[in-house]
Amino acid sequence: MKVYPTQNIRNIVLLGSTKSGKTTLAETMLYEGKVIDRRGTVEAKTTVSDNTEIEQIYQRSIYPSLLYTEFMEHKLNIIDTPGSDDFIGGVISAFKVADSGIMVINAQQGVEVGTEILARYAEKYSKPIIIGVNQLDHEKANWENSIDMLRQAFGSKIIPVQFPVQTGLGFDSFVDVLKMKMYHFKDDNGTREELEIPADLLDQAEEMHQSIAEVAAESDESLMEIFFEKGALTEAEILTGIKSGFAKGEIMPVFCLSGKKDVGAKRIMEFVINTAPSPEKSVQTLKDGTTIPCDASGQPSVFVYKNTVEQHLGDVSFFRVMSGKITEGQDLTNPENGSRERFSAIYAVAGKKKEKVTEMVAGDIGCAVKLKSVKTNQTLNGGNKEWVFEEIVFPPSKFRTAIKAKSEKDEEKLGEILNKAHSEDPTIIVEYSKELKQTILSGQGEHHINILKWHLNNTHKIEVDLIAPKIPYRETITKVAAADYRHKKQSGGAGQFGEVHLLIEPVVEGVPAGNRFKVDGRELVLNIKGKEEYTMEWGGKLEYLNCIVGGSIDGRFMPAILKGIMEKMEEGPLTGSYARDIRVFVYDGKMHPVDSNEISFKLAGRNAFKEAFKKAGPKIMEPVYNIEVMVPSDCMGDVMSDLQNRRAIIEGMSSEKGFEVLKARVPLAELNKYSTTLSSLTSGRATFTMTFADYQQVPAEVQDKLLKEYEASEKEE
Repeated sequence: MKVYPTQNIRNIVLLGSTKSGKTTLAETMLYEGKVIDRRGTVEAKTTVSDNTEIEQIYQRSIYPSLLYTEFMEHKLNIIDTPGSDDFIGGVISAFKVADSGIMVINAQQGVEVGTEILARYAEKYSKPIIIGVNQLDHEKANWENSIDMLRQAFGSKIIPVQFPVQTGLGFDSFVDVLKMKMYHFKDDNGTREELEIPADLLDQAEEMHQSIAEVAAESDESLMEIFFEKGALTEAEILTGIKSGFAKGEIMPVFCLSGKKDVGAKRIMEFVINTAPSPEKSVQTLKDGTTIPCDASGQPSVFVYKNTVEQHLGDVSFFRVMSGKITEGQDLTNPENGSRERFSAIYAVAGKKKEKVTEMVAGDIGCAVKLKSVKTNQTLNGGNKEWVFEEIVFPPSKFRTAIKAKSEKDEEKLGEILNKAHSEDPTIIVEYSKELKQTILSGQGEHHINILKWHLNNTHKIEVDLIAPKIPYRETITKVAAADYRHKKQSGGAGQFGEVHLLIEPVVEGVPAGNRFKVDGRELVLNIKGKEEYTMEWGGKLEYLNCIVGGSIDGRFMPAILKGIMEKMEEGPLTGSYARDIRVFVYDGKMHPVDSNEISFKLAGRNAFKEAFKKAGPKIMEPVYNIEVMVPSDCMGDVMSDLQNRRAIIEGMSSEKGFEVLKARVPLAELNKYSTTLSSLTSGRATFTMTFADYQQVPAEVQDKLLKEYEASEKEE
């Protein structure tokens, strides 16, 4: 395979909802570029991109697949991405290295929720989008409805440059109003003939052509002058205008497609080559905010956007050349850890097919194998450069579960595999919660986690249980209380003795500590001699005030009392959850000249705190999340009812491009498997995001239930 210069490279991300036909279209594009000599099908499990066992079982894309094709003396790098929101991480990583996208629309369904989500990400990352209305050969295909839905979603950006002569099983021709020609396809292998537009379609074509000319003129002032002067633009002038508007994200051209019958694939590739931005026009941003041009004559630098493990190859690192060129056998340095990485071989990638190349220039995308210590989101440089490119920012998790190996002997191996899974897919988050005493696995949805479980069972031969995760509750107090505790132990020889009197009150932001209290009918006036403040690692504060007078407790025992209190805050008195936002005044106590020691005062402080806590109006607080649900209007009632059953507080509703947007605050305890329920209620047409908001007090009935459950578990232990 030859080396392509930067200006002859196009990097495209293939987007679309599940079942829109992205993989079939990609297969056709590779066939047209003669990278493959026959087209596989999803049903026969023979496509280049969906080549893993699990993708073939589900017959859908789960992982982003890097592909390439060669067409019109250009190299097109194509990243075929998953359509399900559960695997959005693969889409976002593709946006980092692609320069534009093709959004594939299922002509039976039109614009789906997934379409809107993906378009929003494209806009966020400033990637211009071409629309391909696919499966126009399906008996239920509806071109007009698809265009109406696109206009409703994206407004005046939608510019159809083609229209089908007919849709359904007989779809074999379309009119291209940019070229003012009709393309007729003689077979299912892309054999096409260019014909004049039939008389009965000419008026429609001319009207659409004039509309495109107007849009093109609006994108360029010089074209606007020509248009006003002549009333028309040439094909080349229209293409110039569209190219300008497309690059700015102001135009979304719409094409006719049947990936299955190879109708329209060549034409959309021609358009990509003539119109989509070349990487040479791009600049890449470093972490410090400076930018680096995509210049083949610059210093060599690559950005690793994905890591995986492939059978027979081992570790595979996928990268984009950000600057300069890289050659076989070249060494590059990782500025984050100082390691040198040798590119012993460089590959152009078409799914599992990997074509060895001698070099790659700025803007190209490929892979290398067996790099020693490079991870996703890392940069490798030559020429003593210390460049570190901006990282890919992945969305927060939407689904969490606890995971445990069925066999204890597999626990260590399970941990290693889960960490490797996170390395390959950063949207899989693994953490051991010391608080909950569980390994918590988080992802983008239940299907996302079930795919990982399938690999654990089938690839790694480890049986695991997925368990409902515990909730990280917090405990605090609502009023002032005092308690004392004497720890006394005698067992021959030196004994143990320590007595602590303390008072506690809630820490309220902006309210300083007082020194006068009325507790149990008596007045307490404290002399504050010292104050220490601690921000707890789990959130909230502890304020520790020394109010000892007359030497009733020696100063050397104060740290031991603090340690006892902190230990009890780490295992709260109510449910064993972390305690927070408490002010403790230690004001009296007793010592023994022989038997007092640190352990005695630690235990006395711990138990005095526990007793005071239970008298101080204790309350349990729960984590609450902000969620935003995008849902079709016909499902709104069901979704809202379900949220209200989950103790949600609805905070707002709005409409956005044909969908309803529902904002609510929901306790984490009520969000277990919410993504699955939402999908069931809306037939997979809704999506949501969730982010931590704050901690709020649980309702009284919920607190009573939690206390009873904790007491029962304590008895069992």
